[in-house]
Order: sequence, then structure tokens, then C-alpha cells
Amino acid sequence: MKNKIFTIIGGDLRSVKLAELIASEGNKVNIYGFKNANFEIEIEESGSLERAIEEADVVVGPTPCSTDGETLNAPFHPQRVFIKDIFKMMKKSQLFIAGRISEKIAQLADVYNVYSIDLLEREEMAVLNAIPTAEGAIQIAMEEMPVTLHGSNALILGFGRIGKTLAKMLQGIGSNVYVEARKYSDLAWIESYGYKPIFISELEEYIERSNVIFNTIPSIVMDEDLLRKVNKDCILIDLASKPGGINFEKAKEMGIKTIWALSLPGKVAPVTAARFIRDTVSNIIDELGV
Repeated sequence: MKNKIFTIIGGDLRSVKLAELIASEGNKVNIYGFKNANFEIEIEESGSLERAIEEADVVVGPTPCSTDGETLNAPFHPQRVFIKDIFKMMKKSQLFIAGRISEKIAQLADVYNVYSIDLLEREEMAVLNAIPTAEGAIQIAMEEMPVTLHGSNALILGFGRIGKTLAKMLQGIGSNVYVEARKYSDLAWIESYGYKPIFISELEEYIERSNVIFNTIPSIVMDEDLLRKVNKDCILIDLASKPGGINFEKAKEMGIKTIWALSLPGKVAPVTAARFIRDTVSNIIDELGV
């Protein structure tokens, strides 16, 4: 992945570390969208978005790409950056890569003939991204729980990439790991790994005895009825993307402590997360021959 011109736009510290990594490999890198950043940046920001995009071979957006389906996720930029404006500036020969590209944004890319690729649709990226997410979730639990994770009852909702990684780490710490799943095949794997498999219809019983509950399912699982079963000292940590898996309004009314931990890789391990993105971007370029 040498002798390419990259433009990194928007995002958090991961994006900056990604830019620095790519530049260290001999590539020219433009960055845009970090004027209000509260951290040191080695690369000088481009004077305009148009100039930054014009000379790029590959444009890399943030993860998530957008939080509203219209504007780029650029928390350190003073103005809104509309994704359609980015696509208008891009040429057919350029590649747009970002994380969690919504259907609306993908359709917009098609309208403007922009070749877009979702980082999180890449299996290697999704699997590796689960590592800092799980570590970050455990860090939050350790800071917020009144007891140790060792010996605690930890319930995980969902057995996808994050659920699998988190279960392994919690078991290593010494937690009693309970994992909810809907597929019988997943329940069999859960049992084979030495965790306690929980079918969806059994949740009520195990929620009552949980010290911490981690949700990884991006649809409401912890509804009002299940929230009533949560004991007063239990902490709920939601790792799922919007809309999440917890009825936060009801949980607040009931006095249940909930934490919606979004974008953990960028918060707890930005350098490692940037390396994962760099490796995945490199794989994409190699496969496409860009």
C-alpha cells in the first residue's frame, strides 16, 4: 500500500492515528475535519475539503460514517459536512471507504457513481474490532461495579463477534459467564466453550441473578418487563449500535444504571484500532488492484 494518495476525513483519534500510520509507510496523506481536535496531530490539515479529495486515490471516512444518514461523523469540525457534498466532489476512479455505511448513504453513493466499501462488512475488520470493544466493556464494568468481575455473574445478550470475544475474556477473568442466544447451533457452541447457554425464553430467571449485563444486539431486548427483573446493584452496558438493545427511558425511570458504550475502539485503543483499519484498507486495495 505504497505510493498512494489518501484523504482521511472526519472521525476521532482513530482517524488521526490511521493517517499517521499510512503516511509513515511512504504515502501522501491529506486530512480534513479536525480543526477543533483536543489532541496533537502530526499532519497539517488541508485548507479545503475539495482540494483534499481532488488529488486522492482513496478517501477514508470515519467509523461510524454518519450518525444521521446525511452528515459525516466529524465531531472535531466546526461545521457540518454533508456526505452528498463529498460524493459530488469524487471521481469514478476514486474509492470511498468508511465504517457502518447505512443503506441511505450506500444509495447516495450509487447516485453519484462513487465506489463505496463498508469497513465493518469486512469480516477481518469486524472480528478484530471486537477485541478493543470487549476490552473497553470490561474496563467500564470494572470501574462501575461495586464488586469484582471475578466470581460475578456476567450475562451477555447475543453471541456474535463481540459476544464471542467478550465471553472468552470474562471467562479468563473468572466470571460466571452466561450467554443468551436464539439459535440452537449458537447455544451448542456456547455450552462447548464452557459458558452457560441461555435461551431467550429463560432470560427472566437469569437476569435476576446477574451482577452485570452486556448487550450486543442492536434491537430492543431489555424491554420494560425484563428491566423489572434487574436487581438494584446490576449494571447494564450496551455495546450495540443504534437503536441499542435497552429501553433507556424505562431503565432511567426504574433507577437502573445503564451505560451506552458506543465507539469503544476509538476511545480505549485508538492506535490498535487504527492499525486494524489500516490492515483492512490495505487488503481492500490489494484485492481491487487500486
